[in-house]
Amino acid sequence: MRFDIITIFPKIFDSYLKETFIKKAQKNGLISIYIHDLRKWAKDKHKTVDDRPYGGGLGMVIKVEPVFRAVSTLKLKVKSEKLKVILFTPRGEKFNQKVAYQFSKLDRLIMICGRYEGVDDRVAKYIADKELSIGDYDLMGGDLPAMVVIETVARLIPGVLGKPQLLKERITKEKGFIEYPQYTRPEVFEPNKYIKNWRACPPKFRKAKFWRVPKVLLSGHHQKIEEWRKKHRKVIEK
Repeated sequence: MRFDIITIFPKIFDSYLKETFIKKAQKNGLISIYIHDLRKWAKDKHKTVDDRPYGGGLGMVIKVEPVFRAVSTLKLKVKSEKLKVILFTPRGEKFNQKVAYQFSKLDRLIMICGRYEGVDDRVAKYIADKELSIGDYDLMGGDLPAMVVIETVARLIPGVLGKPQLLKERITKEKGFIEYPQYTRPEVFEPNKYIKNWRACPPKFRKAKFWRVPKVLLSGHHQKIEEWRKKHRKVIEK
């Protein structure tokens, strides 16, 4: 799968894309990620991609022209029917596990990262296939949402996580996600051994002197462990 990101701050992505499973997935040819500087498609010598909003108001708005030229160029460069153009905006559809699953079946995502006061609304009306939001809050731009989408979608692509069963045991029939508590060694953790002034610690630290792993997880009884996980799990369907 190919991800194209259109941004005015391309260096934001440098460290993120060179770490962990994202780096390995690119190296193994499972995904490809291309970062495009929107200023490349600005026509003037100053590489201007924003301007003052019509009607007045504070801040600057990303211009429609460079975005149009960028998306048009990228669409022509690699043609694909399984393609979506995404614009990140607080007004957009809420990104969730089901949307991520739908995206994972595509060949390509082109993501437009806005900045400042937003993007000329003609981008949403005529260029983007979908407006997307990652939550009920306002960010400084669409770069972080693009990273969220890449990681959420990429982990659904076979081979990215290494073992297919890692996904199978967590995905519901409705393409939601199952989450349950996880524990590892040590079996018993004694926090007071690591802190001199134990009484000065937050109350939550002092709720128990010994922090233990639930006994059922140590039992080796697979049916009981599965029942425990079902009891404590949270199913994320949205």
